[in-house]
Amino acid sequence: MKISKPLLLVLTPIGVVAGLVEGYRVAGGLVVLMAAMLVLVGVAAATIVLTIRRERRRDDERRPPQELP
Repeated sequence: MKISKPLLLVLTPIGVVAGLVEGYRVAGGLVVLMAAMLVLVGVAAATIVLTIRRERRRDDERRPPQELP
């Protein structure tokens, strides 16, 4: 896991950009639709993550602090 996470974080964006470039070479303007889809999926994922974090923070604030023994 020490090697795989950094590799995924670096190689995934490189692969997406390479795929968009290749898509432009093959299909031209249709790459605009693919880029728009990638943006929408990214926004959806970010919205879900932010909602989960906001709800978790709200639940933590409502929960009374635990007493130490």
